[in-house]
Amino acid sequence: EATGYWLIYFVLNMLTYMGQDIKGKYCAVSGSGNVAQFAAKKLIDLGAVVLSLSDSRGALIVKDPSKPFTKEDVDVIADLKVRKGSLEEIKDDRFTWLPGERPWKHLPKVDIALPCATQNENDADDVDALVKAGCFLIAEGSNMGSTDAAVQKMEALRVAYNESLKSGKPAAQFWYSPGKASNAGGVAVSALEMAQNSQRMTWAPERVDQELNNIMTNIFNESVDNSATYTREDLGANVKSSANKADAAVSPLPSLVQGANITGFIKVANAMKVHGDWW
Repeated sequence: EATGYWLIYFVLNMLTYMGQDIKGKYCAVSGSGNVAQFAAKKLIDLGAVVLSLSDSRGALIVKDPSKPFTKEDVDVIADLKVRKGSLEEIKDDRFTWLPGERPWKHLPKVDIALPCATQNENDADDVDALVKAGCFLIAEGSNMGSTDAAVQKMEALRVAYNESLKSGKPAAQFWYSPGKASNAGGVAVSALEMAQNSQRMTWAPERVDQELNNIMTNIFNESVDNSATYTREDLGANVKSSANKADAAVSPLPSLVQGANITGFIKVANAMKVHGDWW
C-alpha cells in the first residue's frame, strides 16, 4: 500500500513542478500486485483515468477511456490475485486482454506511465510508443523498471525539452523518475514503523499517510535541488523557481536520475561522518 500510494504522491510533486494537474490524466499502469493496485486506487481517488493493469501472462487495457478501471475493478483483481488467478479470467466487455503483452504499445492516448510490475519492463521501444501516444511523464513503482536504453532515451527527451526552452520554442515536456526515488514509500514506511515501535505507540492511518506524503515531497525536493546544484548540465534558468506554477510550464527539468543518486550518496556520506567512519 505504501509504495503504491506514495508513488502517486511523488508523481503529484512532479506534476506540480511541471505546472500540470493529475485530474483527468490518462494513466497506464503495469502490474497487478500491491503496488499497482494501490497506485491505481489512489489515481482513481484523485480523478485520473486508469487505462491498464497487467500480470506475467499479459495486459488488460480499457477499450474506451470513458469507461476506465474503477476501484471495484481493482478489488476484483485483488481477490483474483489472492487465489493466484490471472487477469485473463476477467470477463468484462470494457476491457481487451492482450496475452503475452505489456500495455505500453497498445494505448492510443497516454499522459502518464507507471511501471509497477518488474525490472526491465520498460524498454526503448516502449518509450517511443508511449511518447507517440502523448506520454510526458514516466515514474517507476517497480525496482529498476526501465532498461538502460530506455533510461538513456528518457533522459535525452528531458534534455531536448530543456534545450528547446533556450530557443524560445518549447518542445513537449518529458520527465522520468527512477524507482529509487519514486517507489521509496515502502522503505520509508518501515522507518516509520521503527519510530512507532521505539515510542511504544501506534499512529492513526491518517498520520502515517501525512508522514509519508511529507517524506516523498522531501525526497523529490532534495533530488531536484541536488541535481541542480551538483550536475554539470546547463539548465539555464533557476530550476527552483519552477515551484511557482506560473513559471513551471517554461522551466527546465533537472535530472531525477542524477538527483536521486546524489541525494542517496549525500545521505550515506553524512551518516558515515556522524558515525566517525571518515573525516
